[in-house]
Amino acid sequence: MTTVSNNTSANNSYGIDQVAANTVNVSDATQMENNFISLMVAQIQNQDPTKPIDSTEFLNQFSAMSQVKSMENMTSLSKSNLVLMDNLQTLTAAGLVGQEVKVAVDSLQLGTESVKGQLKLEHAAGAVEIKLTDVNGVSKTIQLGSQAPGLVPVEFNPAALGLSPGKYTLEITSDSGEYPTLEVNGLVSNVRVSADGPVLEVAGAGAVPFYKITEFGQAPLAGLL
Repeated sequence: MTTVSNNTSANNSYGIDQVAANTVNVSDATQMENNFISLMVAQIQNQDPTKPIDSTEFLNQFSAMSQVKSMENMTSLSKSNLVLMDNLQTLTAAGLVGQEVKVAVDSLQLGTESVKGQLKLEHAAGAVEIKLTDVNGVSKTIQLGSQAPGLVPVEFNPAALGLSPGKYTLEITSDSGEYPTLEVNGLVSNVRVSADGPVLEVAGAGAVPFYKITEFGQAPLAGLL
C-alpha cells in the first residue's frame, strides 16, 4: 500500500517562512516569486489529503510577493524616467547658451553693464523699494515710488547708482505688505552640469539653477531707476 507523507506542518514551517527568509532580496523579486510558486506546487502535491492545506495563506503570501515585484518594477521605471528627464533638461539647458532668458533671483551679479528685469505686484503700492547689499554688508536702497498692480520694469545701472562690480543680495518691499520677486533678463554664457541639475551662468544674475528660469527668449525690458 502506498503511503502518503504527512509532514504538512514541517513543510509549511520550512517552506513559506524559510523561503521568505532566504530570498528577501527585493532586487530579485522575480526569482523570489518563482521560488515561492515552485514551493507552493510541491507542498500541494505532498499534502495530506485528509488535512488539506489552507489555500488562503498561500494566496495572501503570493499576493504580498506580487506587490513586492510590482514595487520593484515601479522603482526601476521611476529611476529610468528620472534619468531621462535629467538628460532632457541638460540638453535643453545646453541649447540656451547665447540666448536670453528671464530668471527669478534673490541676488544680482553686477559688472559695468546695466541689468534689466521686472517685478510683479498683486496690489497697488504707495511706495516700493529695493535694497541691495554687497558682500561687505554695505547697503544701497532704491526707491521705486508709487506703483500700480502688475509688472514693474526695472533697470540697474551700476555707474548711475554708484555701485561697484560684485554680488549684491536683494530685498524688495512695498507698503502694501508684498515681497515681490525680481526676474532678471540676461544672456546665458555657459551651462555647468551638477549633481542638482544644470546650472546656467546668466549675465546680471550669476550662477542660476535651471528650475529658476521663468521665460525663454524674452527681449530686455525698458525701464529706468
